[in-house]
Amino acid sequence: MQAVIYGMSGLTLTDEETRFFKDANPAGYILFGRNVEDMEQLRGLTDSLKSLHGRDDLPILIDQEGGRVARMRPPEFPEFPAMGKFAKLYDIAPSSAIEAARANARAIGLMLAEAGITVDALPVLDVLQQGADEIVGDRSLGAEPMQVAALGRAVIEGLHSAGVVSIIKHIPGHGRAMVDSHKDRPVVQAIGPDLDLDLAPFESLSWAPMAMVAHIVYTAWDPDHIATQSPTVIGDIIRGRIGFDGWLMSDDLNMAAMEGSMAERAQGVIEAGCDVALHCSGKMDEMVDVAKVVPDMHRLSCERMDRAMAIRADAGDPLDLAAALEKRDQLLALA
Repeated sequence: MQAVIYGMSGLTLTDEETRFFKDANPAGYILFGRNVEDMEQLRGLTDSLKSLHGRDDLPILIDQEGGRVARMRPPEFPEFPAMGKFAKLYDIAPSSAIEAARANARAIGLMLAEAGITVDALPVLDVLQQGADEIVGDRSLGAEPMQVAALGRAVIEGLHSAGVVSIIKHIPGHGRAMVDSHKDRPVVQAIGPDLDLDLAPFESLSWAPMAMVAHIVYTAWDPDHIATQSPTVIGDIIRGRIGFDGWLMSDDLNMAAMEGSMAERAQGVIEAGCDVALHCSGKMDEMVDVAKVVPDMHRLSCERMDRAMAIRADAGDPLDLAAALEKRDQLLALA
């Protein structure tokens, strides 16, 4: 099984994609707005991906945060608020905010599960910093680490209760970046207590099943490499200090924070210690180049993936989609 997650070009698999994916046997897939039309189409696409490999526990990812980051949108799907809404409620009613975040995440999870999607790239654990680039902004759960961790835990619980696996991101922290890593290479020069603050939510939730690494240079740890390509950041900080032992993926290889060819980018993140590389564009020529250099996942990475996907069991939450949305809205109205 190849240590990569691929995107695809459209609403259905092309013949070329079908042949390539069968041969490459990637660890998983990721969906974007270009892959989403309605529930029937989406379920057909996810069923096609699972049937390619005979794997019902196939990681099929999506970024369904709410607010500006949502691949499934109205009118075909419910609208979900940005995570910042729950941060504002926390300021006046912490317990209500936690329950609202949990109900919202359950509703997202139920919607994704119906579509055959097994993994959501949520929660964002980046601690909000004044003056930083707006790429995090209202996607953050707050500016105080304990609050971010409490709300993040609720989001994880809500997703897992619906049988959808969570991803904590962007480990070890994107909130202090002054530029958007989609457009440029952020360099964080913070030291000591400032970095302690950024790490705290990830340390609190280090038991999470999956995590996504930030494309950021942290000069205090490794001034020469972005975290996704830094054995020091991955080994000493993420695996060591934070204590994360789940399935670790890079952020998207196509982002401008990275340098080199697509093959070099993919090779770099695997060699640095990521379990799997994330390639999102769906461009066949790029995927072919990546497939030439990315190895099969090693045994430990496979074990981490299997352990993560095994949490997809309903925890007994009685709320259906409509009831979860109603509970969320009643609690958010308090703010």
